[in-house]
Amino acid sequence: MQKIDLSTWPRAELFRFFSGVSQPFYSVTFRVDVTNLHAYAKAHGISFYYALGYLVTDAVNAVENFRYTIRAGEVWLLDERIPSLTDRKLSSEQFHIVTLPKTGTLDEFCRAAKAKSDAQKTFLDQSGEPDDLIYISCTPWFDLTGCTNERDFDKDDNIPRITWGKYVPENGRETLGMSLEVNHRFIDGYHLGLFYKHLQANIDAL
Repeated sequence: MQKIDLSTWPRAELFRFFSGVSQPFYSVTFRVDVTNLHAYAKAHGISFYYALGYLVTDAVNAVENFRYTIRAGEVWLLDERIPSLTDRKLSSEQFHIVTLPKTGTLDEFCRAAKAKSDAQKTFLDQSGEPDDLIYISCTPWFDLTGCTNERDFDKDDNIPRITWGKYVPENGRETLGMSLEVNHRFIDGYHLGLFYKHLQANIDAL
């Protein structure tokens, strides 16, 4: 983890500007082509949800601005963020939150996430620091066209909220709507574009 010197940080002016607004959070929704990922998950017998969570985490950590946080009034750059996934219990309307580091290969992570989810008896089992997470969820019952998230209002909160919906056929491919809710103090549309390009490239490479 690296402390940021605001006197030399290129983003300092933008950071201060958006620190002055009462509500610095915004969300965007865009489509992601998941054709290759769906085929890969089926062929390897792994969870599509966990697999996309792995790739989303990789894309978040590839973009520096997603890894900024504030501690004790100072800006820090985290080494990495950790996925924290909502996961519905089988044969139940209830869900729990499964948090684990993104380690190993995609297949290994999916198996580790399933094992942790199956063994977890509590609603929330949070590992890591509260501000180093990525909140990940999905709505597989319908095509997602937009999303907002519950939050305690804290302008220092830079935890990305990422949600996606049902994958649907589109011109011979499969796409889904993905929503990102972020803090404008740290993240602009340019950085969202970097996230998207990294995610889509990794999916296409499968």
